[in-house]
Amino acid sequence: MPGPRPAPGTSDPDPVYTAASMSDALPDSAAGTGGARQPRTPVIRACGLSKRFGPVVANDRIDLAVGPGEIHALLGENGAGKSTLVKMLYGLLQPDAGHIEWMGRRAAIAGPSAARALGIGMVFQHFSLFESLSVAENVALALPRGAADGLAGRLAEVSRQYGLELEPDRPVHELSVGERQRIEIVRCLLQDPRLLILDEPTAVLTPQEAEQLFATLGRLAGEGRAILHITHRLDEVRRICSRATILRHGRLVASCDPRAETPASLARMMIGADADALRRDEAPHAGGAPRLELRGLDLPAPSEHAVALSSIDLVVRAGEVVAIAGVAGNGQSELFSAISGETPAPGAGDVVLSGRPAGTMGINARRRLGAAFVPEERIGHAAAARLRLSENAILTGHALDDRGGGWIVDRRGALEHVDRVSEAFDVRKGRRDPEAASLSGGNLQKFVVGREILRDPSLLVVSQPTWGVDAGAAATIRRALVALARRGAAVLVISQDLDEIFAIADRIAVIHDGRLSEPIPAARMTAERLGLLMGGAHARAEA
Repeated sequence: MPGPRPAPGTSDPDPVYTAASMSDALPDSAAGTGGARQPRTPVIRACGLSKRFGPVVANDRIDLAVGPGEIHALLGENGAGKSTLVKMLYGLLQPDAGHIEWMGRRAAIAGPSAARALGIGMVFQHFSLFESLSVAENVALALPRGAADGLAGRLAEVSRQYGLELEPDRPVHELSVGERQRIEIVRCLLQDPRLLILDEPTAVLTPQEAEQLFATLGRLAGEGRAILHITHRLDEVRRICSRATILRHGRLVASCDPRAETPASLARMMIGADADALRRDEAPHAGGAPRLELRGLDLPAPSEHAVALSSIDLVVRAGEVVAIAGVAGNGQSELFSAISGETPAPGAGDVVLSGRPAGTMGINARRRLGAAFVPEERIGHAAAARLRLSENAILTGHALDDRGGGWIVDRRGALEHVDRVSEAFDVRKGRRDPEAASLSGGNLQKFVVGREILRDPSLLVVSQPTWGVDAGAAATIRRALVALARRGAAVLVISQDLDEIFAIADRIAVIHDGRLSEPIPAARMTAERLGLLMGGAHARAEA
């Protein structure tokens, strides 16, 4: 199917492709995704918005219009300028040039409170939650004074209505990543927004939760609300969005109807070239020596709402990628903690690393045995937000004495490691050694994964490796994981992305209610069989 046509009269090296001009008003009779008839005036319009950070041009004269009843996708590589643009729409940043129109009138959005007063709600990719507070207390902090009366009941009602069920009294620190994302979404919906900005809302949702969210978005669009949807999942863009705006290197390069495109053509517009597909070897890898062994691992649930691990047996060998699938909240985080050493096992022999009993060892001792770990939460768990990248490299590398040991810190070596990671994984940043929090989510993910891979561990355990990254970056990370295994490391991937699992895994297991199925060679695993295992049809599957 042909892609979008170049806009007439442009000689720009990054031409604007358009199915309908971004500056044109919506037709009087245009129907939104939800079937509502749209008036001519967009809910929000960005007119030539530009934003600089020192020498870096994050946004260069961006035009965008989102109409009532429309689900509009905002696409682009990590670092393309999507986050900067929506932060200006939400008042977190002020544009250096251009202006914003709200319901046809020029508007100055001084901050998030002003945005919410207008009717703009935003669900961020990175959570803004206080772990020591309950679900209801976190929601109350975002509401106007006096709006918290009867909140627990309203919260439970709204969360059930939208299929994003929450327990108002549960403390946030006990919740899975998927459950924390539900808080952010429900908290925004409680504000009854006219424009809803969603930044990677399905990145940590299960397929079932994503389906319910899509139904919810359809209802909201049918009510005449405007939705700006940022995602890297191109199939969902084609399914639920009626328009797409695509940014590249801070500039608007395309506008199209995604339903008339393919994932490949959308990816091509995003990155300016065809994304390289990962080609997994069809022949199963027998693997070499065991690098990770779990031997009848039993762990009680760390809290009332967590999951106990029961009789976990697993062997991951040198040279292979083993993937663990499962619906969120079935013991993935508990298993990662047990393997990484954040939660010690009852016995030393419950976890064996390269032949050494390690169940009672801490994280640093396990790293010294050649293990490396990438948790699913980038900020706060994989990286300290306000530390520079080199300082984050020191925190995870000091146990190996390659980034500093004892009383001496090798800052130059840490910075050189950051440079190597940035080059190998195309980590885009404004300066050589910025704070972790200044990177976009996808670029921080590339840094965190690359930081561990370039240390050449004998075992890498990574959870949700491509959460929130674009198609090109996801391909880079997946190729790096497979290449690490082919160099002789053992790689264990915990992921909710089934396409990813089938693309990279030599063997696939499923975790359900704290029990792990027997890993099955990927060539013998089908999507139907995997779905049955994820639903708990069998406690264990025979290889």
